[in-house]
Amino acid sequence: MFRPLECFIGLRYLQARARRGFVSFISLASLLGIGLGVAALIVILSVMNGFEAELRTRLLSMTAHASLSQPGAGFEDWQSARAQVLEQPGVVGVSPFVALEGMLGSGANLSPAIVRGILPSEEATASQFERFFSIGSLADLEANARRIVLGRILALNLGVGVGDRVNLLVPQFENGRLTPRLSSFLVSGLFEAGIQDHDASLALVHLSDASQLKGLQGRVQGLAVRMHDPLQVGQLQAAIEETQPSLEYSDWTLENSNYFRAIRIEKTMMTFLMLLIVAVAAFNIVASLMMVVTDKQKDIAILRTYGLESARVARVFMVQGSLLGLVGTLIGVVLGVVLAINVETIVPWLELTFNFQIMPGDVYYVTEIPSEVRLVDVIVISVLAFLLAVIATIYPSRRAAAVAPAEALRYE
Repeated sequence: MFRPLECFIGLRYLQARARRGFVSFISLASLLGIGLGVAALIVILSVMNGFEAELRTRLLSMTAHASLSQPGAGFEDWQSARAQVLEQPGVVGVSPFVALEGMLGSGANLSPAIVRGILPSEEATASQFERFFSIGSLADLEANARRIVLGRILALNLGVGVGDRVNLLVPQFENGRLTPRLSSFLVSGLFEAGIQDHDASLALVHLSDASQLKGLQGRVQGLAVRMHDPLQVGQLQAAIEETQPSLEYSDWTLENSNYFRAIRIEKTMMTFLMLLIVAVAAFNIVASLMMVVTDKQKDIAILRTYGLESARVARVFMVQGSLLGLVGTLIGVVLGVVLAINVETIVPWLELTFNFQIMPGDVYYVTEIPSEVRLVDVIVISVLAFLLAVIATIYPSRRAAAVAPAEALRYE
């Protein structure tokens, strides 16, 4: 089979190095270092992708994908507005809501809260609140019954449970003056979403109670919208701005941008740090190739006297280093993908074997480490690792190309 001369000689040198102790050890260390670095990077990014997906799932289960509100007095006829929104492509559910900001108090305990007024019979079309209830249900929220559902941490901060009463203080502007409204509510349920902001500050009441406290006199403040695909909220925004420009628009990507920005920053920094480890392993190739160049100066001189150009001599050693980088990268990809796919099996085994918990349930909401392998991450990591290995071959290859035949053969 035809092979370029550079590849033929480079492969022969690589096979010969396997029989040389120290040089082959450096090469093996480089190969394994690249493989372990690539595998670790794939596993770490897959786990972070899994946590991002878990966070997104929890956020979208607790809140609507988008919300539309009417500035000022709210919706006079929210049923008609709801019918118009349901006509938009991708919309599967619309539910009315009223949002309040206030203070909840019980005895000497006070805590700021976001109180959301909902219509229990319609809320299931826009969110999945029901699945996070630990005590009670949405059906317990009845019109004008003054009942409230609290997040678990919010209830702990207030020192209350189901059956206790809490006071809600809501500030209102009337005739240019700030007028506080104080109401008493009976705690009828508790929920735990696993998201700090929701569990520590969110409370639910019936739509009619919230409308009265906000001074809307039975009207609703906005409509919560659920999409078939949450990633299509951009298309909904464009459609609403075109057909109903008077409505204020918001969606989950805008309201929770800080969460996902933090995750992106963490992923970027972890990728950079792990690539430094891969780079250290890749640049071991420099030391290995420099030893080979020193050892093969006579061979290089003979090749040059036979007319082999200096650029082709350099490619001989680039082939060796690139092949080490390629094999190390392939080993790392296989190992990393296998570990990332089986994280949910490997982690419990490690916990059972070494008798420890990585994420104890009394500290973390997510007690199982999720993992999501993305093809684009694997490709990018593989390409970057291989490029680092190729870059590491440049200096030794240039040194090999610079060998002067007369100097190398002077004493032969």
